[in-house]
Amino acid sequence: MTTLRLALLNAAYDGEQTRRNFRRELDASLAEFHLPEGEIPETFEYDGVVVTGSRASVYWDEPWIGPTKAWVAEAIDRGIPHLGVCWGHQLLADVLGGTVDDMGDYEVGYSEIEQLEDTWLFDGIDERFTAYTSHSDAVVELPPGARALAANQYSNHGYACGRVFGVQFHPEFDQRTMTKLLNNKDLEPAYREHLLEQVTAENHAKARPASLVFENFTDYVRELQASVDDDPDAVRTDPTDVSA
Repeated sequence: MTTLRLALLNAAYDGEQTRRNFRRELDASLAEFHLPEGEIPETFEYDGVVVTGSRASVYWDEPWIGPTKAWVAEAIDRGIPHLGVCWGHQLLADVLGGTVDDMGDYEVGYSEIEQLEDTWLFDGIDERFTAYTSHSDAVVELPPGARALAANQYSNHGYACGRVFGVQFHPEFDQRTMTKLLNNKDLEPAYREHLLEQVTAENHAKARPASLVFENFTDYVRELQASVDDDPDAVRTDPTDVSA
C-alpha cells in the first residue's frame, strides 16, 4: 500500500487533542501545520490536504485565516484533493465561493444525519447515521457546482466539489474529546449534564462508522496518486466520481 503524504492543517487553538485524534484516524504520513501559530505549508508537495475543526469562525479577522485561505485556494487550483472537517468544511466552502454564517443555534452532542445521495465518501456508513457534532456556524450556501451529500435539520453536513470534500460532523471525535469539549463550553448546567450522560461507550460505538470517511478519502487519494504514477506526464484526472 502506498504511503500518502498529507498536509494536516490543524486549526484548533489548543491543537494537542485535535492532533491526537487525526493522527489516530489518518493512515498516512502527516506534515502538521498549527495554523493559529502562523504555520502555513511552504510548498504544495502533498498528495492531499486535511483541514481540521476550530473554535474560530472562517469570517473572523484573525491574522492566520487569510494566509490559510490563500494557500488552500492555490492547492485546490493545483488539483490537490482536500477533506475539511467542521471548521475545515466551512473554510473550503468559503474558499470555493460558498457562504458560511452563524446559524443562530448550536448543534452539539450526538446527532442523526441523513445521506442525500449514494457516495463512495460514505462507504460503510448507514444512510441515516449518528455522529459527534459541535458547531454554531454552517455552510448556508454551497459553492457553485458543489453537490450536497448529507444534512440534518440544522445544516448541510457533507458536500463534494471537484476534488474537495467537506463534512460538518466530527468523525475524529472520541469520548474523551467530547467530554472535554462539553466541560469547557458555556452551557446551562442541567443541559451540560444531560449531554455528558449521553457520552457512553454504546453511543460512541454508534458514532464510530462515521470515521470511515477518513479511510474512504485516503483510498481516493491513493487512486489519484496511482493514476499519476502510471503516467507522470498525464494531467491529473479523477479515477472515480463522487457517486458510488
